[in-house]
Amino acid sequence: MFTTTGSRGLDKAPLSKGLLLVLSGLTVVLTLLPQYHHLFTYSLQAITQQQQVWRLVCGRLICLDLKDTFCNSLLIYNFRIFERRFGSRKFASFLFGTWVLTALMDFLLAEAFHYLFDYQVAELPAGLLGPVFSLFVPFYSSIPKVPVTQLLGQISITNKSLVYIVGLQLLTSSPYMWLVALSGLISGKLYHSNALRVQRLLFLPRWLSRVGAFLLEPLFSGLPPPNDTPLGMGATLDIQRQQRMDLHDQQMLLAQFNQARRNHRPPQDGLMNWNRFFPSLRHRGQNFAPEPQPHPSPQQPHPSLTALAPTAPPLDNTPVAEEQVARLMEMGFSRIDAQDALRASNNDINVATNFLLQHLG
Repeated sequence: MFTTTGSRGLDKAPLSKGLLLVLSGLTVVLTLLPQYHHLFTYSLQAITQQQQVWRLVCGRLICLDLKDTFCNSLLIYNFRIFERRFGSRKFASFLFGTWVLTALMDFLLAEAFHYLFDYQVAELPAGLLGPVFSLFVPFYSSIPKVPVTQLLGQISITNKSLVYIVGLQLLTSSPYMWLVALSGLISGKLYHSNALRVQRLLFLPRWLSRVGAFLLEPLFSGLPPPNDTPLGMGATLDIQRQQRMDLHDQQMLLAQFNQARRNHRPPQDGLMNWNRFFPSLRHRGQNFAPEPQPHPSPQQPHPSLTALAPTAPPLDNTPVAEEQVARLMEMGFSRIDAQDALRASNNDINVATNFLLQHLG
């Protein structure tokens, strides 16, 4: 369920990969060296009374609890889809902007809590928690909700349910984690809606992004996931058969893509010819009646030529649901691309979303 909004792995997400490796590694190091924990605690009292401003940096980067680190890493891994869609610079600007805003919101909410309940909040959970909670704002508004299954026949499980469960687990891990979460959500809403033009004020300059790409991207960028993934040795026959079908589908897509390039037919109006990329292989091997083949017309090629390379049947007349088209348009894709993707994927919004995010995101 963590891969329903994009492909597996950390391909095209070097910043997310760097955050996962560096922050998790530093947490393990601090676990082995507990005598240095006091340097990375997020103490509001030490910042305000002892002027230890450096705690705003050290206390808001590294988690001191392994459970918080695990949940935080799962959320960063899932939110890598925003780096693939917007680019590393815009994703880094979002994290930096919300990181600055949450520093201010933490003090404002702590003072409001002290004024309302007469209780002083001396210390908050440490780590890169505020910006991660702020990513729930674009996740809620930009990623479409696709039903996956139902629990007990009544509770609907979607592709976003597990992400919210992990966020809830992180929210209940510490007494004052709710304050950090509320600060992150408010900061994420302010930055996402560009209130008071904070995106322009807290956007990373181009020269800094170039320096970061030159120094850090070669270290954390990896190879794309291979297409020839070996089949599971311990899988059942049904799982092995499904894996072979998926592998064959990927090979068919790649072969048709290469054939489309050899035919040197430019796409009309700058759009992709979706019918060439999606063969009707989704219901192979299932107990469905075979679809009637269209009658040959004078414009169709000779059967001996079509037997050389399989092509997808025409999908121009396939009806699409306007609700699914609207969901894809909310993610920033054009109406024509959304309609073509839904027609080509037999109205499966999950497959259409994955293809649009991977190839046009």
